[in-house]
Amino acid sequence: MKQTLRVIVGSKNPVKINAAKHVFSLYFPHHTIECKGEDAPSGVPDQPLGEDETRIGAENRVKYCQDHFDADFYTAMEGGAEQFSYGAATFAFVVIANKQQFSVGRSSNLPLPQPFYDALLAGKELGDVMDEAFNTVNIKQQGGAIGLLTNHLATRESTYVQALTLAMSPFSHPTLFNQ
Repeated sequence: MKQTLRVIVGSKNPVKINAAKHVFSLYFPHHTIECKGEDAPSGVPDQPLGEDETRIGAENRVKYCQDHFDADFYTAMEGGAEQFSYGAATFAFVVIANKQQFSVGRSSNLPLPQPFYDALLAGKELGDVMDEAFNTVNIKQQGGAIGLLTNHLATRESTYVQALTLAMSPFSHPTLFNQ
């Protein structure tokens, strides 16, 4: 009988839950992965701006889950945006933790049209900006801005999968990371 691995995701967004379940299934192929999303406050604005605010949002979600739920692993993904010297972009921070370790990862950047970033500065969320520009509904729980801006060659989930896969490395090699 397969051992069950319990994973709590600090969001009820199915894109985030599916990404986490996929990555934990890759790292623990001989386990049954029980992956559950929970509402966890980020403690940052609904549309984080800047790398620090975005990372802190993901960290806060994981800490909340650790304090309120019993699991083998906790994870959270937080999407943000920033005006870099080379242009506006959106990205995500991911955090994975268990009882012994805490790992932070980051996705690659998706360039954003300047008017989209300006709308974020004015208080809108990226999902709403994308829905308006592309005439979609609730794109953030589907392919996200990434899907729309890459003509669906990449998705929000594929970006989370890559970032989570990389952030799992300390759990695969704990002796190397806990020196």
